[in-house]
Amino acid sequence: MYRKKKPVIGITGPDEGGTGAWLFTALCVRLAGGKPVRITVQSPRNIDELNGLILGGGADVEPLKYGQERIERATLAKDARTIFEWILSIIFFPVYWLARYFQHTKSAPIDTERDKLELNLLEEALNQKKPVLGICRGMQLMNVHFEGNLHQDLRGFYKEKPQVSSIFPKKRVTIKKGSKLEAILQTDICNVNALHNQGIDRPGEGILPVAKELNNSVIQAIEHREYPFVIGVQWHPEYLVQIRRQRRIFKELVKCAKALR
Repeated sequence: MYRKKKPVIGITGPDEGGTGAWLFTALCVRLAGGKPVRITVQSPRNIDELNGLILGGGADVEPLKYGQERIERATLAKDARTIFEWILSIIFFPVYWLARYFQHTKSAPIDTERDKLELNLLEEALNQKKPVLGICRGMQLMNVHFEGNLHQDLRGFYKEKPQVSSIFPKKRVTIKKGSKLEAILQTDICNVNALHNQGIDRPGEGILPVAKELNNSVIQAIEHREYPFVIGVQWHPEYLVQIRRQRRIFKELVKCAKALR
């Protein structure tokens, strides 16, 4: 019996570290029906080999790429879930924690070679209208590609409440009604995790902010108005695999990749 091949989804990351992020992102892609492929500077892939692209988290984007000098990097300080999801959260906690502790993606504050690789892949994916998901750093890189810029340090946005730094959903964000992300998540408000110290300042050309933190203006998700699926999220849905709503992001990516193929 003939079986159609699964859509191939490239997942970018650093050469050193990042194994935990890769494993969980790959798991999410597999659960969504795709075939994950790891991409690093030392193990590049041609865009023609891929049906979709995920720009993963990690080191900060080189500030010179959006017209700024480097500054000292900052140190960062519920939606309803079923009983089953709470149990999964408890089970996954030590796994997530160990993955982040021993295989974190920020082995270096800046990775210019990775910037170059990912910007080239992004450009080629956009030219072919292939779906792209940006996660944390990946979302920021998307914005820079479209000539937007970033806040290098978000501490000034957290005067009354400290910035959340957690792999579990402790930060509440609002989703723009009518956006693609709202349709995917099937909600206009949800809790997410947070592992970032930078964020979007000025959105790039064609970029629409579609999610913000509940109590401030920090952008938490973006979409591009001219592409079927070019979405960036500031949080890490790969570390929320136990929550069905977050798995839908990967499911929609794979669905778009399959349709395009």
